[in-house]
Formats: sequence, structure tokens, C-alpha cells
Amino acid sequence: MSDGGRLNDGVRGSLVIIGGAEDKQGRCVILRKFVDLAGGDEAVVAVVTAATEDPEKVSRTYREVFARLEVRETSIVRVERREDAFEREPLERIKRATGIFFTGGDQLRITSALGGTPLYDALYDACGRGVVIAGTSAGASAMSDTMIVGGEDDGAPKRCTTAMAPGMGLLRQIVVDQHFAQRGRIGRLLSALAQNPFVLGVGVDEDTAIVVRPGGVFRVLGSQTVTVLDGKGVSHTNASESVPDEPLALFGVTLHILPAGHGYDLESRKPLGPEAFEGEGQPGKPAYAAF
Repeated sequence: MSDGGRLNDGVRGSLVIIGGAEDKQGRCVILRKFVDLAGGDEAVVAVVTAATEDPEKVSRTYREVFARLEVRETSIVRVERREDAFEREPLERIKRATGIFFTGGDQLRITSALGGTPLYDALYDACGRGVVIAGTSAGASAMSDTMIVGGEDDGAPKRCTTAMAPGMGLLRQIVVDQHFAQRGRIGRLLSALAQNPFVLGVGVDEDTAIVVRPGGVFRVLGSQTVTVLDGKGVSHTNASESVPDEPLALFGVTLHILPAGHGYDLESRKPLGPEAFEGEGQPGKPAYAAF
């Protein structure tokens, strides 16, 4: 993983990274925000079901919820085999979309099907054009350039706690984990940091999301919290000397807990309170994109 360059260099679209189990029946705060960013009642949403083993059920669920949120058009991009990512129809749906939504399932199904294909190129081009891209659960993990693909829940950090693989690369130098507090995943995120302390660890709880805007600032939405683990100041780790099932030593990790309304500057690695987002767009205010 590179340690140079900006975290989201060249990405002009917003990212909505959801920890899974987002509200689909009530106020739908997170999904409404995604729709708003995609154009509101003029939104054209493409739902990518590559991660799931049950695309019919998942497609039906998101068609219904986006219809209730008055999305103008919802299409389904089914990528059940890698060959599908070379077909014209799914490619055109990505190109037409103002919002792209990755469902949950298995993040390896996303990257193994899309990586290096015309569909992946179209996805990256869309993000560069300003199209909002969202992912829930597995779709959230796949956003960054390195992703967690497995590991022990609720365990101590060890080298064997976390399995990692290349992600989609829409965010750099970040590792995202989902269902975070609900499944006790702090150990596996710490394991990822121990192996590369420069990486920023972002753990997103269920029914919670971060909205990452151009410029590298995110704000938290939803009913739970986001945990940020910053390993840049780590003074010691035994990751290279320990055996796989031995508990890891890790000195100097910085931890932040961010509820809704709070945020984080990915470039300066500083947490932001709600006051940082007041008066967006007014003279003299921080140059954070309007949330």
C-alpha cells in the first residue's frame, strides 16, 4: 500500500460508507442522504448486487425502499460472474447513474468480479465525474484500496485475526470495517493497523454511515457511532516478530469515537465537532463541502 499522495486524490464524487443493517423502514436517514446526493427525485440509482448470493431478494428490497424515497429510476446491475462485468447492459447502467449503491454480502465477490474490467473502469470514471457511490456492509469494506475480508470477531488482535486483500481503491490509506461494535471487531482492525500503522482504521457501526466529501472530510450519520483508529503515532509493534496466533503489542494508537453530526478530516487526521459543519458555504467558514 502506498503511503504517498492524498487519501482521495482525483475523486470528485461523494462516498457513503455504511456499516450495514441501515434503516429501510423508518426515517431512512442514511438512504435519504444517499438519494439527496444522487439528485433527489431526479436520481438515477444503479444497485450493484455483486456481493450477494441472493440478488433477487436484495434487488427487490432496494427497489422498494428507493421507490418509497421517490427515486426517479432504479436499475439493478447484476454481476454474478466475472463475464457479466464485460457486458454492455450493466456498463450502460453505471454510465447513466447519478448514484451507485453496492449491497452487502461478501466483499471478495465484488473485487474478484469487477477488478480490471470495463465495469470497474466505468465505476471509477463515474466517481471522478461526481457521481455518489455508496456501499453497505461488504460494499463498505470494498471501498478502500485494502480491505478486510475475514477474521475473528470479538477476539484479541493477532496476526491471524485479520485476513486482508486489495479493495476497489476509491479511498486510499484507509481500512474500513463494518458491523463494528455489534460484532466486537476492534481486535481485527487493530491487527490491520499493527501490520501497517500508517493506515487509518475506520470502524462503522450498524445503521451508521460516513459521508466522505471531496477534500477528504467525512461526517457521521445514523443511530450509532464510528470508531477511528490512527496508528501514525505508533511507537512499537511486534507484528513482524510474533507468530500468527500470538497476541500483538501495539503502543500509541489514537482512538476517536464519533456519533452522528461529528466528523473527521482525513488529511489532517483530526476529529471534528458539529460546530465545524455550521454555516457551510458562508464566508470565513471552513471549506468543507455542504453536508
